[in-house]
Order: sequence, then structure tokens, then C-alpha cells
Amino acid sequence: MIATAVSRPVIFLVEDDATVITILTDAFGARGYTVRASGSGVEAERLLDALQPDLIVLDLVLPDMNGLLVCANLRAKTEAPIIICSATQEKDDPILAFKLGADDFVRKPFSVDELAGRVEAALRRAARHSPVASPGPGTRQRVGALVIDGAKCKVTLGNETLHLTPTEYRLLSALASRPGEVHARQELAEQVWGYHDSDVGRSLDVHMRRLRGKLNASGEAGPLLVTLRDFGYQLRQDPETDVSVS
Repeated sequence: MIATAVSRPVIFLVEDDATVITILTDAFGARGYTVRASGSGVEAERLLDALQPDLIVLDLVLPDMNGLLVCANLRAKTEAPIIICSATQEKDDPILAFKLGADDFVRKPFSVDELAGRVEAALRRAARHSPVASPGPGTRQRVGALVIDGAKCKVTLGNETLHLTPTEYRLLSALASRPGEVHARQELAEQVWGYHDSDVGRSLDVHMRRLRGKLNASGEAGPLLVTLRDFGYQLRQDPETDVSVS
């Protein structure tokens, strides 16, 4: 009998602390992951295409580059989830990281079990093909001039293509699944991130502001992304909600 090899998810550590690399390599290896590491931003960008990681754990304090710039550069090249794990003291760094495409933020010192749980949740989100959180292959969602093509993971507003991050795409798809209805913050967080806490809540706000900006920046009049304080978010086509799913 020939055993079939099972592909192990690849986690790419961008971290210059050898102790942290050793701890996480052992911890993630014991959990069934393949771990690769880089100690600099330049090397991380060079290795990315060859490694094709399923998830990236990125420190913001690197010896050669600003970690936020590394985050933006990596996000431009891959849709793999990026979890920032850093001891940065800059209070705005988490918000900036989310704006640049990070999916999660964990402060050092950290619990290995908590980080592992966030990694598992991020990988589940990336692998999930939910008809609520993402339109299924071949499905097209339409809200007014906005069209979400599930087969191509492409969003257009009129004749213009909207360039969304994977998280923004999942959020917009969730809102478009029930346009005109109010989506509770916790509901959206659980659909897109798999759980809800204060950090995810802040990330949700940042992603929604960016998504609203991209919708509003289009030359085509599209649906409104409305915030209802203390309730949630609503994708609304005024004066009437024009909705179709095919």
C-alpha cells in the first residue's frame, strides 16, 4: 500500500529574533505546519514567490525595512493571510497595518496558544467558500451598478473594476448577500474572521472605512455603505434597493 502525502500548510515567519523563530517553528511544527523563516524584509520579499506560503506571521520591527512597508509589499504579491506579531510601541501601528492589508494583529509578548488559534482561524477563513461570506463559483451578486463575480473573485462598479483586499471582498460579499438589511458587527466579524473580540472590532471598522472609500471614489454611482451606530452596517441602494442574484 502506498501512502499518499498530505500537504502541510506553510507558515512564513518574517522575524529577526532567533528565539521567537525557534519557539514558533517548534510550536507550529508540532501542530502540523511547515514553517519557513526570514530575518529581513528584503529576503522575505525575495522568498515569497518560491515559498507560496498559506499564511505569513510578520514582525514590524525588522533590521532593514519598516515592517509596515513589508506588509504592504507582501500584500501586493499574495492573498495569504498576514498576521502581525510585534512589540511595536507605536499606538497607530495596528490601524496602519490593517489599512495596508494585515488580517490580524497580536502584540508581543504573546501566548503561543493564542497565536496558534488565530493562525487556525485565519487559515479557515482563507479556505472557506461560504455562499454567505463569499459568492460561490459561477454566482453573480448585483446591487444596483455593483456586481460581484464569484467565479473570478472580481468586483465591478459600472465599467470600473474595484481593487479590493481579500478581507474587503469578503465583507462586501457578506453585505451584498442581504442588501438593504442591517448586518450586526458581531455577525460580520464571525463570518469574515471566524470570531469576534475588541481587536477584530477595530479591524472591522478600519476595513469598512477603506471599503466605503473605494465605493465612493468610483466615478459610477453605487450602493451606499451605511454605518448604523451601535447596530452594524448596511449596503443600501437608494432610492430603491435593486437586488438580483444569479
